Amino acid sequence: MAHTYPPLNVEIRTPRLTLAGATDDLLERLVPHVRAGIADGEPWPFDDPSSFYAESPEREWRWLRSVWSGRGRVSPDAWRLYFAVVVDGEPVGMQDLTASNFTRFGTVSSFSWLAPGARGRGLGKEMRAAVLHLAFAGLGAKEAGSDAFFDNAASNAVSRGLGYQPNGTDWDTRRGAPALIQQWRLTREAWERSRRDDIELSGVEACLPVLGIG
Repeated sequence: MAHTYPPLNVEIRTPRLTLAGATDDLLERLVPHVRAGIADGEPWPFDDPSSFYAESPEREWRWLRSVWSGRGRVSPDAWRLYFAVVVDGEPVGMQDLTASNFTRFGTVSSFSWLAPGARGRGLGKEMRAAVLHLAFAGLGAKEAGSDAFFDNAASNAVSRGLGYQPNGTDWDTRRGAPALIQQWRLTREAWERSRRDDIELSGVEACLPVLGIG
């Protein structure tokens, strides 16, 4: 079904998965994963504040409110696109793309999570590659950033494997405790060197005016 709001119609398809605009129907299908627990043990992957550290059912309520709120705060200066990660017809996680002052700087960053049962299969790298294709090929980004706590081996391995370069460190808290963050940077030139030809985009052109692009 085509939606009135163009970001909900955007899709990125790879041979292994689809990133689909996070409609309320897809969010509802992801609720069981959120209820079961995404942050399921140390090292804790998310910085504060994170709805994933709350107890159920507050966890699900806060997570839904954060997505609804983020979808409603969109301007050329700041936006966030939310995608459900769909594998074999089932949503198993989310991949977001965020930007601040995109029309001025052309920079984006990403955030993602996978249900524990979907981890360890290379999907994290595949979904990041998909959203990077949207950023660079679809939206004309100049640079992508990412960050993860130093002990988040999976996320840091994805960044390294996709050609990001270390870009300094920072501090944040998780569950109230300070922890060191590794920052990453991927230029358009580096992305072009390993650009894939098996990722398909749809619905992007109609989304551009919503984001103030073009």
